[in-house]
Amino acid sequence: MQFLYNILIFKASLILKVLALFNKKIKLFVDGRKGTFTILKQHIKKTDTVIWMHCASLGEFEQGRPILEKLKEKHPTKKLVLTFFSPSGYEVRKNYYGVDVVCYLPLDSDKNAKRFLNIVHPETAIFVKYEFWPNLLKELKIRNIDTILISGTFRENQVFFKWYGSFMRKALDAFSYFFVQDKLSETLLKSLDIEHVTACGDTRFDRVYEITKQDNQLDFISKFKNNTYTLVAGSTWKEDEELLVNYINNKASGNEKFIIAPHNINAKNIQELKKSISKKVVLFSEKEDENLENYQVFIIDTIGILTKVYSYADIAYVGGGFTKSGVHNVLEPATFGLPILMGPNYSKFIEAKELVAKEACFSVKNSQKLSVLLSSFFIDKIKRLETGSKALNYVINKTGATAKILKYLK
Repeated sequence: MQFLYNILIFKASLILKVLALFNKKIKLFVDGRKGTFTILKQHIKKTDTVIWMHCASLGEFEQGRPILEKLKEKHPTKKLVLTFFSPSGYEVRKNYYGVDVVCYLPLDSDKNAKRFLNIVHPETAIFVKYEFWPNLLKELKIRNIDTILISGTFRENQVFFKWYGSFMRKALDAFSYFFVQDKLSETLLKSLDIEHVTACGDTRFDRVYEITKQDNQLDFISKFKNNTYTLVAGSTWKEDEELLVNYINNKASGNEKFIIAPHNINAKNIQELKKSISKKVVLFSEKEDENLENYQVFIIDTIGILTKVYSYADIAYVGGGFTKSGVHNVLEPATFGLPILMGPNYSKFIEAKELVAKEACFSVKNSQKLSVLLSSFFIDKIKRLETGSKALNYVINKTGATAKILKYLK
């Protein structure tokens, strides 16, 4: 099986080079890896003590980030290396200040695995959630490198738990410890006679809860809000915006304000959204306007400030719930103690399902349902505060995974 796997990796590398000629994302995937070993050699000496974390993409990075930041704080002399598999993670976080090196993980050939570990020589390897690369894990085990999985999730339909999954099950032998999100994952691993496992939750909850403790002040948002009831709609798509605009144009009172942060911020989409709204609208790019308090709708045509903007909300709408990929991050508004509204496609996201079950988050399928909920929360402050409290308590009760993992890593 190892031989067949190596042939598969070799063929994949050739196919990707061809596909890169026609696909921008795959081109980033291929071209980005060309400099990996050079970057590593420039930043890592043989005398360095190194901790390495690997994340598939951006979501996994957010899970690993609380651990990285605490490790940096506790071990300032150690080198921290962060690798990504996907361009959607690397391209966004390639300049992340919290580590010493950020690069792509090379494809999992036997040669690449040995070369990568020869240069990085980590004392500890941390994998976030998943990404089980057999050649790399084999080398980590041979070299007796402490290897852990954090925020891991396992499902019965994964290859590890099939009769034909012995090759991938063997790869799990490399892990010194598994920190998984839930009891089901722990039970599944124990069914493979893996006892070095603890269900300690998801580090994302620690990450989002920390957001509430940082400085979230944005003077221009304070001026726009002007102590007025405000809905913040984050990561919205066209379908979300159509529902919101219908409410703004036809149902909203003059005592409600709206901040919309679209997922797609290209100029054409922003202008189309602005023109569709009959109320007075200002853009982030126009925030120097001295009369921000006179506008009713603020469109965020930039990235990177949504979490801070949520801190000004009285209620939140999270976009993506009308797309195939599903709703975006509901934890960020939840940590600010906000009632949350979203579209109907959220079944793949356990935190969204659990917030719905706790009646802290509500799914809307049409304009009528959205209008009923928005009107209800606008009128009833007690209901709004009680619902938001349920969201915040949900986040608080899920924190603690980072501390448990750090205790192991001490």
